[in-house]
Amino acid sequence: MPVHPSAAIEPGAKIGAGVVVGPFCHVGPQAEIAEGCELVSHVVVMGRTTLGARSRVFPFAAIGAPSQDLKSQQDQGRVVVGADCLIREGVTINAGTRAGGSETRIGDGCALLANSHVAHDCRLGAHVVLTNGVLLGGHVQVGDRATIGGGAAVHQHVRIGAHVFVAGLAGVEGDVPPYALAGGDRAHLFGLNVIGLRRRGFTVERIARLRAAYRLVFPETPLSREQRFANLARFAGEDPDLELLIEFLRRPSSRELCAPRRGGFAFDETDA
Repeated sequence: MPVHPSAAIEPGAKIGAGVVVGPFCHVGPQAEIAEGCELVSHVVVMGRTTLGARSRVFPFAAIGAPSQDLKSQQDQGRVVVGADCLIREGVTINAGTRAGGSETRIGDGCALLANSHVAHDCRLGAHVVLTNGVLLGGHVQVGDRATIGGGAAVHQHVRIGAHVFVAGLAGVEGDVPPYALAGGDRAHLFGLNVIGLRRRGFTVERIARLRAAYRLVFPETPLSREQRFANLARFAGEDPDLELLIEFLRRPSSRELCAPRRGGFAFDETDA
């Protein structure tokens, strides 16, 4: 277990096989660092934090600090980081609170780039990318393979679905459904994340079905939320991609849906 002489590992910390702890790192007494991890230097892992196997953490990252929610700072929540994660310089990940289940969770294969922040009780799926300077408020949920662009800020309790792309510098106040492309100050939907879907192997036919479903959710003529979801429900059980979208829309939320920009979606039928 290569540990630099300047590193401090508190009694009680659990350190797996092959872990590298670089200069001036501090690992608290309740931390668990799984096999093959690397703390490059000046990393702080505190509280009830579990770092998954083969994850790399770069200088000045702080994982497991108490919530910055002033009314919950005495809560003893935890942070769980999955395997094969990349946590770059200056990232902060805060512990959960009793109000949110006492756990902040990062899925396998996530990349949290420099100076991004994951607040208390957030839940990130697998292979999520937070680009530099992304700020997630408390209780935010991010689905598998979503990407959030640099400097974007996400309001507390917002849900971001799987395969979503949020553009840089966006201010996200509403839930972003799966497969969507969102951006802008007070973010709105532009359409599908076609480039991301194509990179992940979605066929022209799959993307076309998603387009048709989105037209039912956001029709040109005004419909109530219940009517829109009833139209979409006819797809239930027919397509796993649409099932993911339907499940997201059915789930209760304290936030409104992120809406299309004025004039609706700018779909280009040839871009699939």
